[in-house]
Amino acid sequence: MHKPDEDQSFFDRERDKLAGEITTGFEELLSSSNILNRKLEEVLGMTRDYDPIANLWGCFHELMKGQKDVVSLEEQPLGLPGTGGHVVSSKQGGGGK
Repeated sequence: MHKPDEDQSFFDRERDKLAGEITTGFEELLSSSNILNRKLEEVLGMTRDYDPIANLWGCFHELMKGQKDVVSLEEQPLGLPGTGGHVVSSKQGGGGK
């Protein structure tokens, strides 16, 4: 049992006061840690929700990149008139009789 305040020495009173402050500090730290953990779990859960969307856009990007490669191999884009890259016809006509 604790002695009344006037019977305790200065050292005992200060020790009890500091122990109470430390206890309060640890309780606040524990509470803050729990809040931080909940927020981190929310963020991680939210990023998992975006994985299917990111995969879909990745597939779309690969599909479009593949389409661009096929088009560039099959057809060389014609330049604009006046830029020196414009080609009217690249086929040579067969010789008539």
